[in-house]
Amino acid sequence: MAAAALMLQGTASDVGKSLLTAGLCRAFTRRGLVVRPFKPQNMSNNAAVTADGGEIGRAQALQARACGTAPITDMNPVLLKPQGEAGAQIVVQGRMMGSASARDYQRLRPSLLPRVLESYRRLADEADLVLVEGAGSAAEVNLREGDIANMGFALAAGLPVVLVGDIERGGVIAQLVGTHLLLSEAERASLGGYIVNKFRGDARLFDGGLAEITRRTGLASLGVVPWFAEAVRLPAEDSLALARVEESEARPLRIGVLCYPRIANFDDLDPLRAEPDVQLIFLRGGEALPGDLDLVILPGSKATLADLAFLRAQGWDIDLCAHHRRGGAVLGICGGYQMLGARVADPDGIEGPPAQAPGLGLLAIETVLAGDKRLVEVEGREVASGAALRGYEMHVGRTVGADTARPMLRLAGKPDGAVSRDGRVMGCYLHGLFAADGFRHAFLDRLKPRARSGLAFEAGIEAVLDRLADHLAAHLDIDELFNLARGRMAATAPRQRRSG
Repeated sequence: MAAAALMLQGTASDVGKSLLTAGLCRAFTRRGLVVRPFKPQNMSNNAAVTADGGEIGRAQALQARACGTAPITDMNPVLLKPQGEAGAQIVVQGRMMGSASARDYQRLRPSLLPRVLESYRRLADEADLVLVEGAGSAAEVNLREGDIANMGFALAAGLPVVLVGDIERGGVIAQLVGTHLLLSEAERASLGGYIVNKFRGDARLFDGGLAEITRRTGLASLGVVPWFAEAVRLPAEDSLALARVEESEARPLRIGVLCYPRIANFDDLDPLRAEPDVQLIFLRGGEALPGDLDLVILPGSKATLADLAFLRAQGWDIDLCAHHRRGGAVLGICGGYQMLGARVADPDGIEGPPAQAPGLGLLAIETVLAGDKRLVEVEGREVASGAALRGYEMHVGRTVGADTARPMLRLAGKPDGAVSRDGRVMGCYLHGLFAADGFRHAFLDRLKPRARSGLAFEAGIEAVLDRLADHLAAHLDIDELFNLARGRMAATAPRQRRSG
């Protein structure tokens, strides 16, 4: 019999749908159910490599982890990776399909619904419960025709829907009532209730608000979720999260991060941000590099040449050379690694119009963006320390040059990356490397002698997911959510939990 299923749709972007879905995944998994996350369409440059060799949004990978299973491409069958203001790369069931402008994608997306439903049904065949996350707002009436992300998918799959509003941004009554008003009669019929998220203070003060929402919509409140401060310790999917990062107080190790417009896979930095003696300074357009940084990181990029041009326009190329002359260290990851070389070429226009440009010249390497995209989980060691690490590669292109004779890493027995002759400039293709505690400490020790914190990063993620599940169980009607999910089907006995 098909799995129970429930879809969370928001009144806007960033209302906390991803976090709620992750917490519910963990909560229901702890009840002995086989749970799977699903997001029909996602837009993010923070992606994860899957066990079946594709890529999906970072949030769905975290949700899979909350379920105790490995991420697979069916969990996010359509992933849009923005390449600029007007268009995005389209990834379908884990593989790059091509690029399209926003207008062209609107015409294309109805043809993707069969593949979205195919992925959903495969997940449902192996699960007791599928928790589905919508995208953006349920009430984007201008995008309703051909919709596969919100109500279009919910109606096609016959799913019950719960609306999520964000009281933190204000106007949550208008958010929920207005969304309900803009839905069609058929869409309203799919609604099973609403959740008010990110509440601060005494929730009893909002009893009148709940009554008004219920009076105007006829929907029941399924709970008011207080602000969950530990959410900042979980991987973020949207670059909006970087805009909210507050610089910490002065700490012994100061690391600058270049935030170019198409920054990708910036969750690579989360383990560094969690270290108590590390101050991450996120540098945005128009800001100069401070002169007292120990390290500058060039993170991944969805469009290397475009972000390299942006970097130069800020004068960061000059700042980086001055930083290096002063004895500072520089690390490039993936696209950032490519920028550190003498030249980057994209002859086939994989990441934008065909072009090439001189790199920063801090490593004796050159990169040509060509060939198939490499998507693989991999383990290895850092050459300098011998410390074990693991992560994933997600890149297009081949990098060659004299400095690759001094690789930064050895992955699956093969060299990866490069280190400059003076040892202060390095780069690699491995995402997620700082999550390895031994490597992270060895790397930071070389920047400045320090007392190791004892931070166990991966164990900390698991602990936060458990506390998030406890948090939601205390403030949401979990039983009613499951009853809604079962909606049109009889209850079935939980399946045997599967590993990975």
